[in-house]
Amino acid sequence: MDRKRSCTLCEGAVMLLLLGHMTTGLEVPLDPKVLEGLPQPPTITHQSPKDYIIDPRENIIIHCEAKGKPHPSFSWTRNGTHFDVEKDSKVIMKPNSGTLVIDISGEKAEAYEGVYQCIARNEHGSALSSNIVIRQSRSPLWSKEKNEPITVQRGMSLVLQCRPPAGLPPPIIFWMDNNFQRLPQNSRVSQALNGDLYFSNVLMEDNRSDYICYARFPHTQTIQQKQPITVNVLDNSPSGERAPTFMHPTGTHSTTMVLKGDTLELECIADGLPTPDISWTKVVGELPSGRFSFHNFQKTLKITEVTEEDGGDYRCLAKNRLGNNHHTITVAVRAAPFWISAPQNLILAPKETGMLTCRVGGNPTPKVTWSVNGIPIENSHKDPSRKIEDGVIILSDVQTGSSAVYQCNASNEYGYLLANAFVSVLAEPPRVLTPPNHVYSVITNRRALLDCASFGSPLPKITWFKDSQSILDGDSYIIHKNGTLEISVAQSLNSGKYTCMASNNLGNKENHVYLEVKEPTRILTQPGYNVVHRNSMAVFECKVKHDPTLFPSMIWLKDNGELPDDPRFELGPDSLTIRDVTEDDEGTYTCIRNTTLDHDSASATLRVVEATPTPPIVLEKPDPPTDLELTDQRERSVRLTWTPGDENNSPINLFLIQYEDSLHEPGVWHNMTSVSGTSTTSQLDLSPYVYYSFRVLALNDVGPSEPSAPSRQYRTNPAQPDMNPSDVEVIGTSPDSMTITWRELTGLEANGPGLQYKVSWRMKDADRWTSLTLANVSQYMVTGTPTFELYEVTVQAVNDYGPGPRPEVVLGYSGEDLPTVAPENIKVSIQNGTVAEVRWEAVPLSTVQGRLKGYKVSYWKMRSLHKQDSEPEKPQVLIFSGNETEVRLPGLHPYSQYALNIRAFNGKGDGPTSSDRQFETPEGVPGPPTHLKVRNLNLDSLILEWAPPLEDNGHLTGYLLKYQSFNTTDELGPIKEVTLPANETSITLDNLKYSTRYKFYLNAMTVKGSGPAVTEEAVTIMDEALIRHPAVEAGKGSAPPSPPPTPPVTQSLQPPFHKAPPAGRMFGSVNSSVEEDHAVISWEYSWPDRNVYVEYVVDNSKEPWKTEFVNGTRTYQLRGLKPGMSYRVRVVAKDHSDATVHSTEELLITVPAMTNKQVDIATQGWFIGLMCAIALLILVLLIVCFIKRNKGGKYPVKEKEDAHQDPEIQPMKEDDGTFGEYSDTEDHKPLKGSRTPSNGTVKKDDSDDSLVDYGEGGDGQFNEDGSFIGQYSGKKEKDTAEGNESSEAPSPVNAMNSFV
Repeated sequence: MDRKRSCTLCEGAVMLLLLGHMTTGLEVPLDPKVLEGLPQPPTITHQSPKDYIIDPRENIIIHCEAKGKPHPSFSWTRNGTHFDVEKDSKVIMKPNSGTLVIDISGEKAEAYEGVYQCIARNEHGSALSSNIVIRQSRSPLWSKEKNEPITVQRGMSLVLQCRPPAGLPPPIIFWMDNNFQRLPQNSRVSQALNGDLYFSNVLMEDNRSDYICYARFPHTQTIQQKQPITVNVLDNSPSGERAPTFMHPTGTHSTTMVLKGDTLELECIADGLPTPDISWTKVVGELPSGRFSFHNFQKTLKITEVTEEDGGDYRCLAKNRLGNNHHTITVAVRAAPFWISAPQNLILAPKETGMLTCRVGGNPTPKVTWSVNGIPIENSHKDPSRKIEDGVIILSDVQTGSSAVYQCNASNEYGYLLANAFVSVLAEPPRVLTPPNHVYSVITNRRALLDCASFGSPLPKITWFKDSQSILDGDSYIIHKNGTLEISVAQSLNSGKYTCMASNNLGNKENHVYLEVKEPTRILTQPGYNVVHRNSMAVFECKVKHDPTLFPSMIWLKDNGELPDDPRFELGPDSLTIRDVTEDDEGTYTCIRNTTLDHDSASATLRVVEATPTPPIVLEKPDPPTDLELTDQRERSVRLTWTPGDENNSPINLFLIQYEDSLHEPGVWHNMTSVSGTSTTSQLDLSPYVYYSFRVLALNDVGPSEPSAPSRQYRTNPAQPDMNPSDVEVIGTSPDSMTITWRELTGLEANGPGLQYKVSWRMKDADRWTSLTLANVSQYMVTGTPTFELYEVTVQAVNDYGPGPRPEVVLGYSGEDLPTVAPENIKVSIQNGTVAEVRWEAVPLSTVQGRLKGYKVSYWKMRSLHKQDSEPEKPQVLIFSGNETEVRLPGLHPYSQYALNIRAFNGKGDGPTSSDRQFETPEGVPGPPTHLKVRNLNLDSLILEWAPPLEDNGHLTGYLLKYQSFNTTDELGPIKEVTLPANETSITLDNLKYSTRYKFYLNAMTVKGSGPAVTEEAVTIMDEALIRHPAVEAGKGSAPPSPPPTPPVTQSLQPPFHKAPPAGRMFGSVNSSVEEDHAVISWEYSWPDRNVYVEYVVDNSKEPWKTEFVNGTRTYQLRGLKPGMSYRVRVVAKDHSDATVHSTEELLITVPAMTNKQVDIATQGWFIGLMCAIALLILVLLIVCFIKRNKGGKYPVKEKEDAHQDPEIQPMKEDDGTFGEYSDTEDHKPLKGSRTPSNGTVKKDDSDDSLVDYGEGGDGQFNEDGSFIGQYSGKKEKDTAEGNESSEAPSPVNAMNSFV
């Protein structure tokens, strides 16, 4: 492998040591270990560019960094004179640096323009930076101007000048329109290098008023805009076609100058019609290959990195169909100074000779001058060891202390160069910089390079040794001047240890390196040409032989590109398999096997053909593998290789490798590992002291093959155990013993003969271990141990070849004994009637004699304080883990006497029980009354009966009865309350409303308050008198015939109440009341609160039970029941795991069919009376109208009508709902109704009459005999448009309408 070596390592330090009396420069290494103690003159490492254009909006930063030993100090000059940084408050020099930061806020940047130079000094010399010219960037405004419109004939050429203001740096020019869109450019219209816009010929489409030139100044990021230019294109005298002429540059010849290394841009723009085409040639020679390009529609020729050979004549040719024209541009190449050989740093030993060379080029030839520590050499102190010949400084017989920094300055009219080179006089013994004991690896027959980078003054001499034998330059070995040893063709015999020695007159230094020559990587089984049927499988093999210490990777390529990202492509360790092959898979497949040192590759082609019809394929198990071979044999591994058998039309999916241990388990085969069906080899990890035989089975989709023939036996040598027994555990078996258990090692894990177990134990933090060696056991009992002490235990495997690894320490306790002390100082705090809080003092841990697991609290009900129980209840036990000493006892019965005791327990069992502690629970609220029934429902009364609650929970102080009425829309009336004594079990409620539904709530009470309520509903009966005898007066008319009488209601409208028998000890009686779409279920439950549910299902149905959560009450309403259906209902209590713990018996309820709850209004007494009153009123009205009509005539009007107007009782006309005007029967004038204008006033006629004088007021009313004496007002409208009413007398129907 070819490798290019640098002669210096150690953090990139470069150091070139050339043999010979005349010594060229050395760079002092940057390795801190080398630098330590080495003096070094200053060296400039970083500086700002020579031409530094600054942004006036930002602070000025002028960089100057240098290195040296000791670290240099810094100073500056400005415009050739010393620049005192400390006197200018706006200027700061960074610490340990020469970099200047100038704050220009509040100052003009122009004040700091100038030429700056940095000087870095230490005791060994002074280094200078280049001259740094600071200039402020400028973006001046465009001068004010007024652009007159430009008029041009179609076909003529045109130039639109931009002429931007001069900026620093120059601006970037572009043309846009008013919409900030770039103007389109092409071979006819284009922008020149100076920014002007050239038209080779003008078209009518060029007529526009928004040609705008923009100048963007890059440093300040500002854009200036020129005033828009208007171009008017005329078509009254268009220009005709013409041959090309040059618009820029003009004439036939021009010259230009370019500096070497810059970019040359030549431009030719021509007018003409049609638009000319531009081409370029060089008069003498060819255009420089790879460095020229055309731009701006061939109008610009660009040449990069100009050299002297690019000078000469260039010709641009403009051509159209009317002719051609050419222009020649002569290019002169000049050059600013450039380095041919810059001076290099010199490190010289005392008495040595060195040379500083400064060779530069340029056109014109630069002037070269030398300085020492920044002072022109002719003005510096005279040094007899220094002389200058042809611009070269020769130093001879140098002395310690003559170190200095030399500056070479080369300049001409186009620029200058400045280089620093120090001369350091040192006396240093040799140092080898190549890392010690470095290992070089190389492939056989390749070149090997062994480094020996060194440093010393005088220059060390390098000598190489191999295995203590000196190496001389010859055919096999080459020693380079920088100390590198080269072996042209490395062979295995070249492997070994090499020593390089660096020596000078101050000492010697050795360094050892190693060379390993590796075997090359070679592909043994190459992928072959493959022709496969479409939709079948293609396999390419790529088996490799390589050096055992290298691990090759495998890369597959298709047609020199990556493989498709397709799951059909499967990569094996030594193969590529393509499944379901298609035509797209055709191509060349390349296998590349890479190692860190070399690689090998091989290729094959795949061709896909159409599958031909074949007989049905018979799939069978594969044939067994053959030719088992063991290679790469090592102590703990071996490689097994085999040849696959016939697949029998079903691809092999995997190979299963089995082994037999004929030493420990002869005749028994174990599965060892499996590999993919494309592999034919596997690296097997082995255990010591095993007699291995291997066999391989192939598996496809049909099944496994027969096993292969066993391989030859491979025996591994015994060794000490690699592992110790696992699952080590310490179990306390009795108060004075403990048992140590572990999992034994298998024969395969023993690693050798004589397997035993070293069992060790000691009390925690004790000094001495007790050990015992056992064989063929997996546990050991240690006796005589103190009770419950912490032990450290280890179990280590040992065989005849030594012990296993250091075992892990397992902690465990010896056996436990029962606690010896009962809890004391037990205190009971009653929270309420059902909960008590218990506290006690924890037992001392010393009395537990084991691990305290917790406490057991036993409590039981001794008797009820209200009634005598036959016997105490069975104790309940609550277990509390850990050190908890404050617990709550739930589910207590109020007003009862309880007892409790407490005991501690550990892993061994329970300790002694404390003495019984008795306590009493206070009274609580009672349970609900056992039942509530309604009987003897009458028109306005009923009787409620109930039974006392099953659970009094104290002394009953009475009952609280609440009831309220409600209608069919569930609107509730006010609640009435009745307090009853405790010995009452019934009450008669009077003064109820007839035909009204009531809801009753009954609670039992103790001193603690009311318990849960039991509810009931009932409806009082109807009043039969109102139904059968409507209230109609005789002689006043008749009411409509009444419907058939309804029989009186004698009980609740809902079906009779059902009472279910108690279903178990915990549930009491269960009641239900049913209506058309719902049922109310109530029950009694004496167990502590649990999750209670009501479950129901349609009778004789196979549907699952529906469950509804009760939410803590003992009454629940089931809604959504279907009328006419029967349901089975039950109440259940469940625990937290949703298992039923208590249940009532099933209750059968039937929902009544839908009935009409609305009462027929025609049978109601109030409605009959209202109709009679209306009929009587109509009769009276008719009589009054008849009498008034027979009297005739008009009544005088005594007052103005508007004083007595009441719109609500105005007489109405027959046609519009107002009463007409009444007149004498002899006066056959038409009747006119009164009208009220929209403004609220009433027009009066002089002949209007009024009945006001005949009544007692202005308001109409009925008198005692039913006659109407209200106000009548008649109007005689002059406007006949409002009249034309009928003159007939008002009919009784109209009179009735006025009141309805």
